[in-house]
Amino acid sequence: MTSSLVIFGILGVASTLAAFVANRRLLGPGGAGPVSILELLYYLIGACSLGLGWYFNVRYTYQYGHAATYVNYTKMLFSSWAADSAAQDYVIVNVVLLPLWTITDGRRRGLRIPWIFFVMSLFTSLAFAVAAYLALVERQLRYNREAVRSSSTAYPQL
Repeated sequence: MTSSLVIFGILGVASTLAAFVANRRLLGPGGAGPVSILELLYYLIGACSLGLGWYFNVRYTYQYGHAATYVNYTKMLFSSWAADSAAQDYVIVNVVLLPLWTITDGRRRGLRIPWIFFVMSLFTSLAFAVAAYLALVERQLRYNREAVRSSSTAYPQL
C-alpha cells in the first residue's frame, strides 16, 4: 500500500468520523431511534460505492505510481467525448453542487458541520458522501419529528 493511499484512507475515515461525531445526538439514546430501512439502504449503497471506488483507486495508484495525482486523475477523466460528458457532470456535482446542497440544506435541517460531506467526498467517494449525508438527513428528520411530538407546547400535527 502506498503512502498516498494510507493518507487518503486516514483522511476518509477522519472526515466520516467527524460527520458522525458532530451529529452524534442523532445516533445515541434519545436520538432518532433504530436504523430505518431507507437509512440502511443509504448505508449499504454508500459502502458498495466506497468499496468499488477504493478498488479502482488502488489499481490506478499502482498503475501510475508517482504520476497518480488528483491533476492526472482529473485529466484522465476527460479522455473521450463520452467520458468528457460524464466527467463534466461528475466534477460539477462534486465540486459545486454537493457543497452548495449539503451546506444550505444541512443547515436548514439542523445537521452540524454539513460542509464535512464535501471534504468526505474528496477522500472516500462522491456516492459514499451523498449516501452518508442522506442517511444523516433521514435521522435528522426523525429526530425533529420526535422533538416536536414530545414537546408539551407543540401544535398537534394532523
